[in-house]
Amino acid sequence: MNLNKELRSNIRDIVDFPKPGIVFKDITPILKKPELFRATLDIMGEKVTELKPAYICGIESRGFIFGAALAADLGIGFIPIRKPGKLPYKTYSRSYELEYGTNTLEIHTDAIYKNSNVVIIDDLLATGGTAKAAAELVEDCGGVVLQILFVIELSFLNGRNSLQKYKVDSLVCY
Repeated sequence: MNLNKELRSNIRDIVDFPKPGIVFKDITPILKKPELFRATLDIMGEKVTELKPAYICGIESRGFIFGAALAADLGIGFIPIRKPGKLPYKTYSRSYELEYGTNTLEIHTDAIYKNSNVVIIDDLLATGGTAKAAAELVEDCGGVVLQILFVIELSFLNGRNSLQKYKVDSLVCY
């Protein structure tokens, strides 16, 4: 299987979502094909295993899908990074800019042991604001960000520019 080709043919464009002028990259067709979802997790695992992370952090919400499954495959902990008001315990929070507005992310203050190695997973890298906020939250907890891994990267939005201090990888670039 040519994973790059299969991923590209199963990522659906949704025009004007969530706002006019945005072309949303929908990963749900990947998820409904178990062999493609498995192959995606396998290649992500190959990219992450050698780093020996203690945790995978998944960014709400699609980062949960890939991150939790990958953490289970690797036999390591999964930590959710969520939108405000969704986590029940004390949190750190970070606000950030999106290509179409602003938002905030939160993580439990006790989510990561000091100096623990972490890989952050999300479905898409656009401007980098979400991923940067997530990385800063990991660091607020005392964790060390080994890598930020995406299924999709919109390279024309230059998201890597805001993530220069981190190792960044993606499976498919547009």
